[in-house]
Amino acid sequence: MSNGNFYSTFEASVGRDPSAVVFELEDGRTVSRQWLHGQSGRYANALRELGCVAGDRVAVQLDKSAHVFALYLACLRAGLCYLPMNTAYKPAELAYLLQDAQPKAFFNDGESGEVADILPAATRPFSLGPKGEGTFAEAAAAASESFSTAGMREEDAAALLYTSGTTGRPKGAVLSHRALSYSARTLSDIWGFSSDDVLLHTLPIFHSHGLFIAFNVALASGARLLLRSKFDAANALRALSRSTVFMGVPTYYHRLLADPALSKDVCRSMRLFVSGSAPLSADVHREFEARTGHRILERYGSTEAMIICSNPLDGERRPGSVGLPIPGAELRIAGQSDEALPTGSIGVIQARGPGFFSEYWNKPDQTRAEFTADGYFRTGDLGRIDEEGYVTITGRAKDLIISGGYNVYPAEVEAVIDEMPSVRETAVVGGPHADFGECVVAFVIPADANRPPAAADVIQRVKSSLANYKVPKQVIVVDDLPRNTMGKVLKNELRASLLAASSGT
Repeated sequence: MSNGNFYSTFEASVGRDPSAVVFELEDGRTVSRQWLHGQSGRYANALRELGCVAGDRVAVQLDKSAHVFALYLACLRAGLCYLPMNTAYKPAELAYLLQDAQPKAFFNDGESGEVADILPAATRPFSLGPKGEGTFAEAAAAASESFSTAGMREEDAAALLYTSGTTGRPKGAVLSHRALSYSARTLSDIWGFSSDDVLLHTLPIFHSHGLFIAFNVALASGARLLLRSKFDAANALRALSRSTVFMGVPTYYHRLLADPALSKDVCRSMRLFVSGSAPLSADVHREFEARTGHRILERYGSTEAMIICSNPLDGERRPGSVGLPIPGAELRIAGQSDEALPTGSIGVIQARGPGFFSEYWNKPDQTRAEFTADGYFRTGDLGRIDEEGYVTITGRAKDLIISGGYNVYPAEVEAVIDEMPSVRETAVVGGPHADFGECVVAFVIPADANRPPAAADVIQRVKSSLANYKVPKQVIVVDDLPRNTMGKVLKNELRASLLAASSGT
């Protein structure tokens, strides 16, 4: 009987070629499969010796490094549940997550003494630096690199990842070894990954995009990772000549396009650019192709579902569409009673498949509430499917604007405004209105801060393309939009600012 532990995927490649490079670090040093296998074994032994047993959570709030990746793999090998935490979170933000998850161990850089005051009684704190230094290094110093990877069922928990919590308290999505394995292998296959690839990795690893997608796909395919601590456009452009694949969020592509050095020559060794975690505007898609000769591959997923849809590697990559359901994933557009809607209709995206989360941690009622009777997950996203099966996201269900009894989908209005040469980016939300209940409000970032678009021009542009009830009643020019760490616009904050203004607070 084969081991369902996701680590087995990497372990097999270590045996085939232990000296193959996994990471190339920013200082030029390389890290081999053998080092990563041995270090993860040492850390797994140390965790076991510290009292961690299968199923225990291990919370990690650390910046990207080879040692953090080794710790992640050590948790999988030992049958522990890995919990990545946003490195920007302050103690007040961490407190709820730690109390909810009750991890056996918590890792950070050791510089924040305030954390000790919020740790659950059973949680032991450790520090781990980018070069492997810290209190955990001391605990692991005498541990052996030899470790027998724990035998796991595919359905056993491998990771716990908290949703962003834009409404209410964050929920912990439990991801199984099956979900990690399926996603890594399927995406490696449909995106054409091989051991010849070099993935430029600039994403954070406290999020599924950087860890469970980018890293796991490279691990499953034997690709090399060119590690960068964070995204910097100039640094990324220099590294593209030694890379074949880049994964980023739309904000990264905006910044690359803003750099005059972006060109076809700079991208000559690249075979694939992937975008996810937030909607990519059709204008950025087209401008990037014009500048580089590459059509960005946009895909769609979530904390709970990893990846659901992807534009094809070979085939039409449509601007504004997230593509087709990936192999094994089933998707439908549903109405308020979970009934499937006809092709072309806008409704809630529901999906199911082997890459989905198992449950919300310690929240059985909320888990049941998010699934239909026939096992589809209600994503909360609105979208439509065309005759050829391509999926388009039209917004979040909670972002739907109901003005005078009519439904307004923000993405439709945003697409019209984004076509204006004077506009770089738009976010449309519902604002309070005495007559209509809600009205359309557009927040606009100008392409040139010195020549912002006139509100009347924006309104006229929408009026010439869409029905009157979709036309913004207000246009607000801003320097930037509030975003989460993965570049998603926080529309709840925009709505809150309008409510505060209307109430005079």
